[in-house]
Amino acid sequence: MESKKAEQAVACFKSDFSCSQAVFSTYAEQLGLDKQVALKISCAFGGGMARRAETCGAVTGALMVIGLKHGKARPDDNDAKDRTYALAGEFVERFKARHSSIVCRELLGCDIGTSEGKQTFDENKYEETRCSKFVADAATILEEIL
Repeated sequence: MESKKAEQAVACFKSDFSCSQAVFSTYAEQLGLDKQVALKISCAFGGGMARRAETCGAVTGALMVIGLKHGKARPDDNDAKDRTYALAGEFVERFKARHSSIVCRELLGCDIGTSEGKQTFDENKYEETRCSKFVADAATILEEIL
């Protein structure tokens, strides 16, 4: 069952924002960051880091949420850094348990950074059939660990 945040993230994704933007911006305001600023910050992370099919944007968006909530903001706050890394590691492991990878090209089975991969992505409607699921799962896992 999807969480309310997962539903919000998927709705954002379906309204033509990237996977990273959808996940990060869904949590931004409750964590004290303007939604428009969150959309701008996370824009370049979509499509596996600027459409390079590397780390999934839903994953990078989630990691930004963890950092925004728990991240180190003072030089002497190593406890915050340790907590952030621990939660980020937990997130990655849970995502990988569901999908076997956090790498966009592996998750999709094609490299959207190439014209052939983008064609496969579009023809098979992976945005709807796969990426929406990654966005929903990232938000659901965040709900469980935050």
